[in-house]
Amino acid sequence: MNQTTTYDPTPAGVSSIGERNRVLRNTYWLLALSMVPTVLGAWIGVQTGIARAMSPGIGLVVFLVGAFGFMFAIEKTKNSAAGVPVLLAFTFFMGVMLSRLVGVVLGLSNGASLVMMAFAGTSAIFLGMATLSTIIKRDLSAMGKWLFIGAIMVLVAGVANFFIQSSALMITLSVLVIGIFSAFIL
Repeated sequence: MNQTTTYDPTPAGVSSIGERNRVLRNTYWLLALSMVPTVLGAWIGVQTGIARAMSPGIGLVVFLVGAFGFMFAIEKTKNSAAGVPVLLAFTFFMGVMLSRLVGVVLGLSNGASLVMMAFAGTSAIFLGMATLSTIIKRDLSAMGKWLFIGAIMVLVAGVANFFIQSSALMITLSVLVIGIFSAFIL
């Protein structure tokens, strides 16, 4: 009846703070490594025009089948040695799918600087959030459900804005998405 419950901030299966930090460090290195096949896939996609050659409908079907297929494969192989190559193949596929957008942006007069600014901004935010997550001693997992609700609300607002066509709402949604997904990294 009068049991005292103490909170242990280390994840299940992790026995010490040192091991927790090692798991975090390895996770962030793997995320950084996954950028290599993403960039390679985008480069190959831009050079070959494979994503551009697909009609928007076919491209959507290929994207959905590939994304969900890879997510299923990642879930099935997450505790085996095959998990990392499957993850890297997923990021390569996402790079290829992103190549259509990258190609359009590179076609703009300031396209290369836009792509580099997006890459630098993403890297800076990721580095900042990864550093914060290793410094902060609090358990931030309770934010997950609120962030998920926020992500769903932004998705619904984005679909609504497809019909409304408000540039002010688009900028607001962009800022909210940056904040929400930056907090997801924590």
